[in-house]
Amino acid sequence: MLKWFEHIPRIWKRAYFLICTWHAINFTISGIIEWKFINPEPYVLWNTFFLFEALCIFVLLIFMWTHWLSKFQAWLQITGHVAGIVLFYFVMGTLSYYFNDYMEGFVFFEHWQEHMMELLSWDAIRFHDQYIITVGVYYVINYFQGKQKEEKEKSELSLRNKEMQISLLKSQINPHFLFNTLNSISTLVHSSKEKARKVITQLSDVFRYALESHSGEMVKLSAEIVFIENYILIQQVRFGERLKFVKEIDPSCLTLRIPPMILQPLVENSVKYGIGPKREGGTIYLTVRRSGRIVFFEVKDNGLGINAKKVMDGSSSGVGMANTDQRLKSYFGSQSGLRVRASDRGYAVSFYVEDKKLALETEGESQAASMEEQLM
Repeated sequence: MLKWFEHIPRIWKRAYFLICTWHAINFTISGIIEWKFINPEPYVLWNTFFLFEALCIFVLLIFMWTHWLSKFQAWLQITGHVAGIVLFYFVMGTLSYYFNDYMEGFVFFEHWQEHMMELLSWDAIRFHDQYIITVGVYYVINYFQGKQKEEKEKSELSLRNKEMQISLLKSQINPHFLFNTLNSISTLVHSSKEKARKVITQLSDVFRYALESHSGEMVKLSAEIVFIENYILIQQVRFGERLKFVKEIDPSCLTLRIPPMILQPLVENSVKYGIGPKREGGTIYLTVRRSGRIVFFEVKDNGLGINAKKVMDGSSSGVGMANTDQRLKSYFGSQSGLRVRASDRGYAVSFYVEDKKLALETEGESQAASMEEQLM
C-alpha cells in the first residue's frame, strides 16, 4: 500500500490535501455555527467530523473515477459524471440523514425520503459542488500535465534531432576526401603553388560550410550549390578530366531554403562509386527544377551504375545516403524520401518537395540576379 502511495505524483497529493483542507474549513465553520446557534449538542460537531471524513474518502474515489473515465470519449465521460453526481448525492445525502435524523429517532423510509427531498434545495447544490470541484481540479491538473509532457517531449525530440543532425553532418565529410585532398595539395605545392593555394581556399570553404551547418538552420539552395561546386573542384584536382560536372538549376529555385548538406552525400556517392572506379571517368549531373508546386532534385552520373561495388553509401561510415533519406523524411515527410535508380548506364538519386514546405527568402531582384549570374 505504501509503495502504491509513493508512486502517486506529488501534484496529486497536494491537490487532494488542498481540497480536503478547503472542505475542512467549510465543515468546521458550518458545524460551529449549527452547534452555537441551532443545536447546542456535542454530537453535532462529531457528525460534522464524520461527514468530513466520508467526503475526503469520496474525493479520492472521485479522482479515481474521473481518471478511469478520462480514457473514454467525451460523451461517455459526461454520462459517467452525471451518474457520479447522482450516486454522490444519494450516498452523501443518506449519510447526512443518518447523522442528523436517524440518530434522533427518524428511522422510517418516509423520513429518509423527506430528508432527501429537502436536500434537493440549497444543500443539494453543495453536494453537487463538492463533486464538480473535485472533477474540475482533476481536469485542470491533467490538462497542464499534458501540456508539460508535450513540451518536454518536444524539447527532447528537438534535442535528439539536433544531436542527430550534428552526428549526421560530421559523418558526411568523408575522411578519405580530406586525405586525398591534402595529398593533392602536397603534389601541387611542387608543381603550381597558385593552384595549391586555390585548392586550400576551396577546402577551407567546404569545411567552413560544413561546420556552420551544425546549427541545423535551413540554407539557401544557392549556398548549397556553391558548396557542391567547391567540392567538385577539389575532386577534379584528383581526377582531372575524368570528372566533369554539369548543373541545370531553375533560377526561381535559387532562393529556396533546404536542409544543409542534403545534396553532398548524393554527389559524393557518384564520385566514389560511379565515376572514380570507372577508367574513362564520367559526368555528374545536378538538376533542380520546378513543376507547378513541386521542386524536383536529382543527382545522376554516367558511371558504373549497377556494376559498382556499392551504391547506397555516400560516406566513410556507410550511412551517408541512409542519413540523407532519413533527414528528408524528417523535414518534409515520407513522400520526400530518396528514389534510387541504377542501371548499366549510370546511377541516379532523386527526391521532390512541395514548394510550400521550403522556406522562401525574399530578396531584392538585383541581389538574386547577381547570385544567379555567379552560379549559372
